[in-house]
Amino acid sequence: MTRIAILASDAPDAADAARLLSARYGEVPAGEADIVVALGGDGLMLQALHAYMNTGKPIYGMNRGSVGFLMNEYRPEELMERLAAAKVETIHPLGMTVEVENGRTLSAVAINEVSMLRQSYQAAKLRITIDGQVRLEELSCDGVLLATPAGSTAYNLSAHGPILPINAPLLALTPISPFRPRRWRGALLPDQAKVAIAVLEPEKRPVNAVADHIEFKSVLEVGIAIDRQSACLIMFDRDHSWDDRILAEQFRY
Repeated sequence: MTRIAILASDAPDAADAARLLSARYGEVPAGEADIVVALGGDGLMLQALHAYMNTGKPIYGMNRGSVGFLMNEYRPEELMERLAAAKVETIHPLGMTVEVENGRTLSAVAINEVSMLRQSYQAAKLRITIDGQVRLEELSCDGVLLATPAGSTAYNLSAHGPILPINAPLLALTPISPFRPRRWRGALLPDQAKVAIAVLEPEKRPVNAVADHIEFKSVLEVGIAIDRQSACLIMFDRDHSWDDRILAEQFRY
């Protein structure tokens, strides 16, 4: 029988669901589990994917939160049958390397996106280089982000970036409130691209860099590329796959 560990958010609905599933199906410590069942919203799923990255343990989420785009429908019945039939998708995170003001180099990984955000009331000015070639000499904006397919429905979508199918070999480079060039709406990049974003006038216009929930302040330059040595596993019901959700989201109005 499949051994499950149960991870729940602090929401009352999630806690109630965890107790019900534990009583019905049993649970084991995460280190002994075949699958981690996450009960909550997309925030909890993101935490779980980070926590179990490179362990080989897939995460099966059920929505007991507010958004739940990364989650399956919550139904306590026939959980083991659903797990056996679920499709496993592999997500490779973005690796972010940051140069900060004191000369140090720091790093983090992002499953959803790497974003650069202005730190003060003044617009950020950024130079964008792709694979060693400057593509945008100066972008004046509130910020810019690079999203994976998994993250394309999160902050990227709110910033009017494109939604990407989970297996698309693409990354979405999306500006946040661009001022100049005003009509630039971003770019789709091949997922093997190496992106460098330099901060112009960093003393006058400081910028922070964020990889999911990890933030570095007052950065000078950020390098971003897919980290193919790292992987997360996420499970979706076959009758409500990631691709189905992508299509449904694009036809919302």
